[in-house]
Amino acid sequence: MPLTELEKNVLRAKGLTDANLSRLGEVGVGSKSDFAVVGDADTLAALVGLPGEIAQKVMAWATGAAAAPAAIAAPTNFVVDSGDVVHCVHCKHKQPKDYSAGDLCPACGRQAEPILACFWCSSSGPGKFCRSCGAQFVPTGELELAVLLRRDGLPKDAIPAKLIEMSAADKDVLWGRVRRSR
Repeated sequence: MPLTELEKNVLRAKGLTDANLSRLGEVGVGSKSDFAVVGDADTLAALVGLPGEIAQKVMAWATGAAAAPAAIAAPTNFVVDSGDVVHCVHCKHKQPKDYSAGDLCPACGRQAEPILACFWCSSSGPGKFCRSCGAQFVPTGELELAVLLRRDGLPKDAIPAKLIEMSAADKDVLWGRVRRSR
């Protein structure tokens, strides 16, 4: 199949002149697939009389080498922790093997995994999510606000996100409702 008008325009954009295009036809390059037979930019430059830079651009386009993704370098070193490793939520220090929930971090002295209460099912435990119902824990200071939002009918997954996006004024309004309900 001969070069289409679009392919000729692409070759012109790569730096070929009309004389170069006619020279391509003379040496036998009549379609885009013929560039694969040419093989490399040096051969194309010798056949048509092109500068090396233009020949490289043309061959990269014709063979699809320009679209090939660059190789991603693999990391040279990495650390794999087992599933039972606990890191302090405050300083990210790795806890000793004899660690149990509620212990203090040897690096910063704070509770490595605070024991939090769940606003949804009222159970408590360490981590970011409740082990009973799967709800995301909210800060202890906002537990009553989360319980109020639960009573208002908000879904379990929407309550922590709503508390994060609420402004201080919105939270003050909710605290007023909490105080009135006591």
